Amino acid sequence: MKLISLFCLLAVNILFAQKIVWQEDRKLVWDNFKSPVNRKNNPDVAAYTHCGWEYSVVKSSNPKSAVKIEITAIFNEDRSWKDSKRMSDYILLHEQKHFDIAELFVRKFRKEVEEKIKTSGDYDKNFKAVYHKISNDYKNFQISYDKITEHGMNKEKQAEYNALIAEEIDQLKSYKAS
Repeated sequence: MKLISLFCLLAVNILFAQKIVWQEDRKLVWDNFKSPVNRKNNPDVAAYTHCGWEYSVVKSSNPKSAVKIEITAIFNEDRSWKDSKRMSDYILLHEQKHFDIAELFVRKFRKEVEEKIKTSGDYDKNFKAVYHKISNDYKNFQISYDKITEHGMNKEKQAEYNALIAEEIDQLKSYKAS
């Protein structure tokens, strides 16, 4: 009975968890931040964007057969929050850039996959290493972004990052979702 209850809870969570897939022409709005405010780690933070990626793999037990890997940048509404008293367009833009960074690293991930993983055998040999490298680079970039921009409060550095992120996404436009 406990197993059935757990399965039902997981199914409901999957069905009702709101995820937004990154799209060039769709920007985040404050209504997308649906989680209650959580300032356990830093009382000065005005908002938190929970984003990253999901991937799916279709492969065969035959190491020579083609493999299909789809990777998508996502924003989790139910894990992202904002302080309603401190909302501004400027803070929202800083949060959007966190989501844009997720898309940037999804494109880098797709590029690595396209170059290094063509077959099920390649997947078995190389996927974990590619995933861990991209994942570590992504986490480090997100941390540096917040540190250097001072969570968006350093307007000059924020403007530099806005340009850098847009430029790098554009340089990898051949790896955007089809």
